Amino acid sequence: MSKVIMMCGVCGSGKTTFAKKKEKEGFIRISIDEEMWKLYGARGIDYPNDNYEELSSIVESKLQNDIVNYIKEDKNLVIDFSFWSKSNRKYYKNFLEELGADIQLIYLKVDKETLKKRIESRNKNHDANSQFIDEKTFEMYYNGFEDPKDEGEVVITSFDK
Repeated sequence: MSKVIMMCGVCGSGKTTFAKKKEKEGFIRISIDEEMWKLYGARGIDYPNDNYEELSSIVESKLQNDIVNYIKEDKNLVIDFSFWSKSNRKYYKNFLEELGADIQLIYLKVDKETLKKRIESRNKNHDANSQFIDEKTFEMYYNGFEDPKDEGEVVITSFDK
């Protein structure tokens, strides 16, 4: 039976860092950010910001097909998405349960000031895991994030990077 870890947290919470640790343990990491970068480049540079939703839907469909194939092969996965909404988490849990996966929801809960500092630092880089996030976008992400509650989540407030 495949074990699937769903990473959950606001941008800058450490999802990718945590997921990369699991990758070193043998998990296959599924990253929508990296797939977007590979296929389309940098948001707002290589394609217009307004195209993000459409393109990310295409990428997510591709990644869902990959997930199905990996689970059929009994591979362990770590899904490096934000899973920012309860409805999205529920959708993926149902999707994964139907495939017979053993699911764990890991919620990286980080205070707002730490998130802002991490985003500020990350904004100096230019790669798939450090797309530029301005203050307005950060506030939108932060305020729109729905904390998991009573969803079987494992809450982590700090871990060694």
